[in-house]
Amino acid sequence: MLKSVRSKAEEQFAATQRKAKKALNEKEKARQELTERMAKQRALRLAKEAADKEAAEQADAENAADKNKTPSRLPRLHLF
Repeated sequence: MLKSVRSKAEEQFAATQRKAKKALNEKEKARQELTERMAKQRALRLAKEAADKEAAEQADAENAADKNKTPSRLPRLHLF
């Protein structure tokens, strides 16, 4: 009788250990997925910021080039 109680307790303990290990693995998997998703979002954000910065610099360069053009020597017409 003592052996059966003991073996039953050991089985329950082993089942609890398996359940805890499974929960830990699931938690670790969820954490890893979150980390990967955050890294992907960060990479996308940084790429967008770089593209926006490049577009702004190009627009600034075009504006500066327009300002540096010499005005034409033709007279201006003043219309009402």
